[in-house]
Amino acid sequence: MSVNAEQPRVASREEWLAARIELLRKEKELTRARDALSAERRRLPMVKIEKDYRFQTVEGERRLVDLFDGLRQLVVHHFMWIDEADEGCKGCSMQVDTIGDLPVHLRAAKTRFAFVSRAPLTKLEAYRSRMGWSIPLISSAGSDFNYDFHATLDPSRGATSYNFRDVSELGGWWSTFAGDMPGVSVFLRDGSDVYHTYSAYARGTEPESNLFGVLDFTPLGRQGDNGPQSWVRHHDRYEEAPVSLGRRRGETVSV
Repeated sequence: MSVNAEQPRVASREEWLAARIELLRKEKELTRARDALSAERRRLPMVKIEKDYRFQTVEGERRLVDLFDGLRQLVVHHFMWIDEADEGCKGCSMQVDTIGDLPVHLRAAKTRFAFVSRAPLTKLEAYRSRMGWSIPLISSAGSDFNYDFHATLDPSRGATSYNFRDVSELGGWWSTFAGDMPGVSVFLRDGSDVYHTYSAYARGTEPESNLFGVLDFTPLGRQGDNGPQSWVRHHDRYEEAPVSLGRRRGETVSV
């Protein structure tokens, strides 16, 4: 039998069990470290939102506090819009594909999960129809929301910070790039007051994805020769030949 170089080597059940128990020890260490980190994340201070952000939804204009839908917590996935393709990001689209009934369970935990994009609502609705989604996409077009929370880079608007670093430190194309990057922001509501508690970017957003969690169990892992999402496509394009739209189509973001 030929063995692919990416596959694990073949061993006896006894050898596998010994290796698995050693790995379990390391997994337990990681679990305890992750629990401690999550507790530290919950202890972060929060900042009151003073700006009056307005959003466009299929039900009409909404304020940030309205996006909570009466719940205590709001998790915003900054849904990336790819200008050169005039469509949603394939990775963000995968997130919507895999969300399933998660909103029902989050609601029981007083939490709403919302997808917010700087694209106009008309474009978002057309894209949502194409993808066959029932979950709404919310537009922040015309507001500073994406720029203030550093999910969109645009030097012309003074938005040059990503993952808590000014892109001038990174050099290269970062210094002139304008467009969306992966991001998630978290808010807490106290009455009519809204507070920003947390944001994460680049690979810091990975805990959102149940797809990655499942693939991390497997011997081939997340796969892809050019980053962990390089093979991901829009779900209506897996039968098409790959299309390259430049630098960000398969590049791993590691800032």
